[in-house]
Amino acid sequence: MNIGLVAHDSKKKLMQNFCIAYRGILCKNELFATGTTGRLIEEVANLSVHKYLVGHLGGMQQLGSQIEHNEMDLVIFLRDPLKPKSHEPEVNIIVRLCDEYNIPIATNLATAELLIKSLDRGDLDWRDMYR
Repeated sequence: MNIGLVAHDSKKKLMQNFCIAYRGILCKNELFATGTTGRLIEEVANLSVHKYLVGHLGGMQQLGSQIEHNEMDLVIFLRDPLKPKSHEPEVNIIVRLCDEYNIPIATNLATAELLIKSLDRGDLDWRDMYR
């Protein structure tokens, strides 16, 4: 499965810890991340990550394109709802695209853990039918 990983600056450490905790599951899948998030994940979790550009410099558009082309199966986007971003429209587009193309998305740690455990159990195998 193709998993997209994105984290706002204030959530990058949380994303690193998430990837360390679930390394055993994540390593069985193809990982894609915006530039800085991908680099930080690789550094601490020893996972191979396909890195896009930095999020606000085109990485969010690259992720959105993969979603639109049905090349993404799951997105974990740890975002900071309390600090508005200058590129907030791009953030909202990712959420909207996941809704539109029926891609499971987690925007907080609780949902991310539920989705990753579901992935490990095989509950997301239905995504194979979409491709």
